[in-house]
Amino acid sequence: MSVPPEIPDVPPQDPAEETPQDTQAVDVEDTEATETAEVEGPRRRARRERAERRAAQARAEAIEQARREAKRRLRTGSSEPAKGVPRGTVRGLKMALATFLALVVIIGLGLVLYFTPVMSVREIEVTGIAAVSRDEVLDVAKVQLGTPLLQVDTGGVAERVAAIRRVASARVQRQYPSALGISVVERVPVVFKDFPDGPHLFDKDGVDFATAPPPAMLPIFDVDNPGPTDPASRAALQVMTALAPEVAAQVSRVAAPSVASITLTLADGRVVIWGNTDRTTEKAQKLAALLTQPGHTYDVSSPDLPTVR
Repeated sequence: MSVPPEIPDVPPQDPAEETPQDTQAVDVEDTEATETAEVEGPRRRARRERAERRAAQARAEAIEQARREAKRRLRTGSSEPAKGVPRGTVRGLKMALATFLALVVIIGLGLVLYFTPVMSVREIEVTGIAAVSRDEVLDVAKVQLGTPLLQVDTGGVAERVAAIRRVASARVQRQYPSALGISVVERVPVVFKDFPDGPHLFDKDGVDFATAPPPAMLPIFDVDNPGPTDPASRAALQVMTALAPEVAAQVSRVAAPSVASITLTLADGRVVIWGNTDRTTEKAQKLAALLTQPGHTYDVSSPDLPTVR
């Protein structure tokens, strides 16, 4: 019987103990770290240090800002950071305030001028009158001296003045600081017609505006029912206003028994057959030329074939 060989006892190895291989690995790592440290040059080290200083400074500033914000919240009693007012909002508020102040000033000034005699009527100027007297205009205007200009109803004053029989139109204007201007346009007589109470004067619109002796050389108005609404009157007056001034000055009578049979009689006895009011301007031009020719009757009723007899 054979005996197995004895196996020598090998003491267990402590894991904490380093083997030569482990020691060699540690030495390699230390060597690599040393080589890495040796590779970093002065410039790289300087950049790294500057970056570290900037990061530290930024952190310090952030901490300081946070401290200030915390103190502000403690003073105001608010836990939320304050929000600044947008610049556009501030500008809009300033404009609104300026507009409001301007309105207040304007309204205040208007109230002062309206209710106080600061700008009141101290003088009334009347222009354009000849046959109408100044007293007659002031009497119907009914504007008291001392009345604030803004309280004067210029439209109402103009209507009252225009209601005067001899006045065709009137215009009233405030003349600051203390005057009121009344401009009058009087009616101009174009024809006249005799009535039992005397001669009546008619203007270019057929308005009977005065009973008075007619001016020299004023034509007689030979129509049945003279007035602004009468068709024959309007037709005859349309012819008179279309005539050249030198021709109209020669007319002594205008007759219109109807709108289609208008006749003019000149001061020297010559007669003009006008007809109706068609092509009135053209007829007036032809008549001015025909009157330079001798004759008694001038027919322009057909302006294409005017005749002299």
